Amino acid sequence: MSKKEKWEISFKTVKIPLLLIIIFYSIAFWRYSATGKIFFIYNFVYIGTALALGGFLNDALPKKHILWGRRISQFLIGIYMLGYLGFILHENMQIEGFFFYLFAGVFAAATLHYFIAKVVGPVILNRGWCAWACWTAMVLDFLPWKKPTGRIKNLGIIRYIHFFLSLGLVSYFWFILGIRDINEYSMIEFYWFAIGNLAYYLIAIVLAAVLKDNRAFCKYVCPIPPLQKVLSGYALLKMSIDADKCNDCYLCEKNCPMGINLLSYKNEGKRILSTECIICSTCANVCPKEAIKMTMKFDKGERKEYLRYR
Repeated sequence: MSKKEKWEISFKTVKIPLLLIIIFYSIAFWRYSATGKIFFIYNFVYIGTALALGGFLNDALPKKHILWGRRISQFLIGIYMLGYLGFILHENMQIEGFFFYLFAGVFAAATLHYFIAKVVGPVILNRGWCAWACWTAMVLDFLPWKKPTGRIKNLGIIRYIHFFLSLGLVSYFWFILGIRDINEYSMIEFYWFAIGNLAYYLIAIVLAAVLKDNRAFCKYVCPIPPLQKVLSGYALLKMSIDADKCNDCYLCEKNCPMGINLLSYKNEGKRILSTECIICSTCANVCPKEAIKMTMKFDKGERKEYLRYR
């Protein structure tokens, strides 16, 4: 990111977008060659292109417009997954849909999506899904409570309860009730997806308003982080603070939507090792010294949680 009020186009601003294109285009042609289904070409080429475009704009746009890089990526991917995959193709993109397809051994769009974005993908892209592609956060990030005063300690246990309740519910339907025919119950799945998403939006917006925190739902209720956090500690992509440039102004911490004590990592000479980091680049975008950037390297799975509580 450049402090100058002009576009910055260089290898620095295109290297991560190029990596994203290589990853997603490779997945597209891998799945197409294995199945012969053209869906995998346009699905992963579209998602990879949207992510690469957002990543490029996030680094290349003039600083006063920098926020729109990530927002564009969020919108393009969120609308595609929610509208096209969910409401048109009737894929259940809720976590219950993933569990159901997994039990059935069906390699549907939802299965592949969870595998790449939320199970194995975090090894490379960390929890980038949460900031750059989530259709729930796509709406939440427009709410006015962008600078939370801190996290509420131990409330995050709710998302683990949510995760295991979802798994238990699907297991009950599958093993106890014997509901296994995906085609027979496709409309029920669709209604589940539609009503579930509506409930997510309502809970997320109310929670954000009550706690004055746009990302309260992500921190305390969403069942996806328990999946992502398993491998995100090994992520190649993490934020890093240059100690020589940083002047300890604390703007990064005050603006971090996930309530991470970012400077604690800088003081230990480490990258941001928290599994709560969603790679949103907010810290980098507000840093007046350009001391923060995304970096790619292997940290041997080291993780530390320095979080700011109320």
